Amino acid sequence: MRHIAGLLTLRAEGRYGLAEINQRQHALQAAWLAEQAGCDDALVAASLLHDIGHLVHDLGADPAAEGVDDRHEERGDAFLRAWFGPEVTEPVRLHVAAKRYLVATEADYAARLAPDSVLSLALQGGPMSEAEAAAFIAAPGAREAVRLRRFDEQAKVKDLATPPVGHFLPAVARCLRPLAS
Repeated sequence: MRHIAGLLTLRAEGRYGLAEINQRQHALQAAWLAEQAGCDDALVAASLLHDIGHLVHDLGADPAAEGVDDRHEERGDAFLRAWFGPEVTEPVRLHVAAKRYLVATEADYAARLAPDSVLSLALQGGPMSEAEAAAFIAAPGAREAVRLRRFDEQAKVKDLATPPVGHFLPAVARCLRPLAS
């Protein structure tokens, strides 16, 4: 738990893609949106931690600008599995696929994407096919990942006041697997 809190407080100062916020602000905004929407602890925790994969690699601050998909959803999932069950890790693992799903299934979703999300979408495989979309939404955790994805896209507001990391840590702690603290 201290390791996760440390990443969010000490390592999340880097700019978040092309937005005028940093990684911590993005994480806090996503978690705040989930909390305000009345989501359970698992989705609040997943929203806070969904981009932790960006903080656990050494590919630089913006690999997408270099044409590299850092596969942060997979890195984040692998990192978080040590502490959390699928109720937290699956939305994290699937939040990129959720973007691909939403682009494929909602006519106006792509037009609402931030420029950095458009760039990363191309690196992440583009819109899903009809068959991929059907398989995705039937998968465990997919609906939660879609909710998380919507928070993710909204969580890019410069100077938005949110609670600090410590505010969300009790929800995160309630999601820890036994013996994972």
